[in-house]
Formats: sequence, C-alpha cells, structure tokens
Amino acid sequence: MSTLPSRHVAVRIEAPAAAVYAFVADPTNLPRWAAGLASSAVELHEGRWVTESPMGTVEVAFAPRNDFGVLDHDVTLPNGEVVSNPVRVLPNEDGCDLVFTVRRRPDMSEEDFERDVAAVQADLDTLARLLGPS
Repeated sequence: MSTLPSRHVAVRIEAPAAAVYAFVADPTNLPRWAAGLASSAVELHEGRWVTESPMGTVEVAFAPRNDFGVLDHDVTLPNGEVVSNPVRVLPNEDGCDLVFTVRRRPDMSEEDFERDVAAVQADLDTLARLLGPS
C-alpha cells in the first residue's frame, strides 16, 4: 500500500459557503478563476465537460452536487491519465474556507509539484478576489 505526497492549499473567501459552492460547481465558471485548468470556455460535448488547458484538451468531471461542500473533480489529461482533485468548501461564520488538496503524481518532479501547488494557490486567490466583497 502507498500514498502520494499531498499538500492542502486553502483560501478564506468573504462570501457565503453556499454561493461559493454554487459558483465553483458550475464548470462554465472555470475560465474565470482556474487559469491552471481552463484557458478557454468549458463546453459540454456528449455529456462531458471539455476545455483547453495549459496541458492541452482536458475533460473535467465534478462530483454530484451535494449539501456537504464536496467539490471533488477528476481531470482527464490529454494522455488519458485521470487526476483526482479533492476540494471542500467549509462554512466559516458568514464566509468560508476553500481547501484544495494537491497530490504529487508518481511521474512528477519536486519542482513540478511546487509549480502545481503555486498555480493552485494563484487560482484560489483569484477565486477569493472574484467572489469576495467588491
């Protein structure tokens, strides 16, 4: 049995958890905040959400909508590899915390992992600015 190294990347968002969850759960919003994943419009093709990313064409599949703040999603890379991304929206008084677990894949160097973590943090910071008070 083995596990992958992982890092929890988090951001506090000054917006209600339900509103953050609804925004993030909508794949068409990805280009507005997730530059590391969606560099163009996200479109539904034959029941699958597809977008262009810095890695090439990818498919994104979110967990079914739920009342627990679970926004886990699988990203199918151009080579067919599936990367599972655990994400949670946690209520915090009138706002929330969003936590994204970044896992280091077996073929990923330490430098690539650090770049991935930094890209996720930048995306979450964008999300916090976008959804926070204006």
